[in-house]
Amino acid sequence: MHRCLILLAGSVLFLTGALSGSLAGSPASAAPTSAGDPSPGQGRAPALREIYFAGGCFWGVQEYFSRIPGVAETQAGYANGSARHPSYQDVCTGKTGHAETVRVVYDPARVCLKTLAIQFFKIIDPLSVNRQGNDIGTQYRTGMYYADPADRPVLASVMAGVQASVQGKVAVELEALTSFHPAEDYHQDYLKKHPGGYCHISFESLGDLPAKPAGADPLDPNRYARPSDGELKARLSSEAWTVTQLAGTERPFSHPYWKSRERGIYVDVTTGEPLFASADKFESGCGWPAFARPIAPEVLKESADLSHGMERTEVRSRAGGAHLGHVFSDGPRELGGLRYCINGAALRFVPLEDMDREGYGALKHLAR
Repeated sequence: MHRCLILLAGSVLFLTGALSGSLAGSPASAAPTSAGDPSPGQGRAPALREIYFAGGCFWGVQEYFSRIPGVAETQAGYANGSARHPSYQDVCTGKTGHAETVRVVYDPARVCLKTLAIQFFKIIDPLSVNRQGNDIGTQYRTGMYYADPADRPVLASVMAGVQASVQGKVAVELEALTSFHPAEDYHQDYLKKHPGGYCHISFESLGDLPAKPAGADPLDPNRYARPSDGELKARLSSEAWTVTQLAGTERPFSHPYWKSRERGIYVDVTTGEPLFASADKFESGCGWPAFARPIAPEVLKESADLSHGMERTEVRSRAGGAHLGHVFSDGPRELGGLRYCINGAALRFVPLEDMDREGYGALKHLAR
């Protein structure tokens, strides 16, 4: 065809899109919204995102995350259980299946998900099963739960780093969010109301936070982690898998991106790393999406491709190593003379109106 060191400890990370204050019920009745979408009646700015952490008693976990710059809101509650309207007494029986959990609403322009996950694993014991500090029971289990599947690779990469640094198996759940119920009022901001109250965690690791949070820049490669082969196979279409992982080529004129003129950016379908902008897209007549340049030179990796008896320059994504297509020198001279001929199946389009919510707001000027 064509001529983009942490300590992970057991706690439930609920990566969820904007969930309403009470996501009740079983997986069949719970319907988490996309990350960053304001829930009915909440009226939050669409740029905010949510993550849910369960790491033992939620008093200390809530206080810890409330002190991180960029965190806009926290809420103690009960997550991923079977009871529709659990009370604290119900959860304490260990029969409802809920975990004491903290909802963390954050601004991705100020603090990224990876930083939050790293800090989370600094306040829990990653090997402990159904116990943190002096608290014992299934309601004190640890894990990570997400509503937006796009957040899973970030959490998985942090978890993998922790697993590589410890002896034994990390006892942290990494699952989709199924329900969340706010805890009673007397549990909310408990340590602010009772500064001398019980707390099983240390706040010292807050001093590890970088002055400028790593990953806040949408072009920071550390924000984008390649999922495992199993995760990619489950998430990608068969064509996207063949194109990105096996260097395949889609049929010309077969993908709707080849002629799309909508404003926004195109990101790596495997990792979400931003690659191309609508301002640099042009109609080449070749039947594949064509761009004059990438968003930044460093987001692409180029190499010689001598397959099929041709001499071409292959283009791959930086963070995910996904095959994208090829670059040629027959592009419009007024645009620089290059033509990045890219498979539409290797890309995911983020419309201009969604860029803030998805953490790409700093690149909006490129979506002309």
